[in-house]
Amino acid sequence: MKFNKYWLLTLIMFSLAACDKELDREPAQSISEDQALSTDANVKSVLLGAYDGLALDGLFGGNTLRDAELMGADGEIRWVGTFEGPRFVFFHQQIANNAEAENMWLDAYFTINICNNVLGALDVVNDDDREQVEGEARWVRAMAYFQLVRFYGQAYEPGGNNSQLGVPLVLTPTRQIDEASYVTRNTVEECYAQIIDDLTKAKNLLPEENGVQANKFVAAATLARVYLQMGRYADARDQANEVIESGVYSLVSDVASEWNNDDNSSEDIYAVQVSSQDFLEATMVTFYSIPEFGGRDGDIEVQQKHLDLYDPNDARLGLHYDGNAAMRTTKWRDQYRNQPVIRLSEMYLIRAESNARLGTSVGASVDDDFNATHERAGLAPASGVALDDILLERRLELAHEGHRIHDIKRLKGTADGLNWDDDKLLYPIPAREIEVNKNLVQNPGY
Repeated sequence: MKFNKYWLLTLIMFSLAACDKELDREPAQSISEDQALSTDANVKSVLLGAYDGLALDGLFGGNTLRDAELMGADGEIRWVGTFEGPRFVFFHQQIANNAEAENMWLDAYFTINICNNVLGALDVVNDDDREQVEGEARWVRAMAYFQLVRFYGQAYEPGGNNSQLGVPLVLTPTRQIDEASYVTRNTVEECYAQIIDDLTKAKNLLPEENGVQANKFVAAATLARVYLQMGRYADARDQANEVIESGVYSLVSDVASEWNNDDNSSEDIYAVQVSSQDFLEATMVTFYSIPEFGGRDGDIEVQQKHLDLYDPNDARLGLHYDGNAAMRTTKWRDQYRNQPVIRLSEMYLIRAESNARLGTSVGASVDDDFNATHERAGLAPASGVALDDILLERRLELAHEGHRIHDIKRLKGTADGLNWDDDKLLYPIPAREIEVNKNLVQNPGY
């Protein structure tokens, strides 16, 4: 679902009365803040809009997942499409008005503002549901900020003060333009602290079951991902362990069956819900797939350098096919299928990596967690698994899912000859934001 979007300073979720004359009529397509946030049912409807926001193409609808792979392509995938935005991301030639950077900023702050409105109206929510509503809004807000800070701010450095610039933390509803609207960028440390605060509270507030929306274990899985990015391995391990030990999720027996589904699989911790009955189109399919399955012309091609990483007997190698004169991934093949965002396999690999780094065996041995995905891929069980083995397993298991550049940064690697902290591996702050808000500082090089 697409929404009308405005830059941060003009991002007003609800109409406010300006006068009492004939011009002061409610637009047919909108309602006032007083109406939208006045009842329990209305606030819950607005909360559903936050999930729609999270599924926009500028967030987990696909474009930021795609761009994380394009930024870290390093010869393993290739962009051949005609769209300039992704092409500049792939070639590390972005300019300040790059459409991809602008789109993410707009979609993220649009979604954050919905969450802020919900959190500001909790007093009208029924007592029995108030904690759950708060928890869901906090989880959605944390997801948006986590994507923002990883794309616009330099990577979190364990043990550092992380005073490098992140993104503005806007935690109250934006309903009118005043001096408070001219925000500054918070530090990366402040951004991560807010994300952890939201996720920790969300985890404590959410129920264990909540349909396809966020629950306690979704929040824990997100915390595991955040802590891993920060190098807080004991915390990452413990959160992943809680998700695994919950028994709520289980690995599918055939890795191919995890993809192109109408409903969530047993492995999906959180997935963007997509159907032909709405206007949401998972853009990973748009750009990775081909016309035969509902994609474009096959804008992203998988290169031999990536395919050579797999053992010939690895079932995950079979998740690639020759289509439209190039190799493709079947993960994002079929139109109108759910788009997994967090999977149980990621939790096993987070626990394995964290235990390996710490010399612990919380939940299971390193070998057992490694083999959960390794054997599922049809490979012989391994013993004496080393950290490098786990990192390669993660790379193969989570390939094409939006992790690549973030892993390169946290592991201090390189992409296309660029060091992990090169300014070219950041999105620029959108030029239109800099123009209207002189308090924003642009990233170097833009």
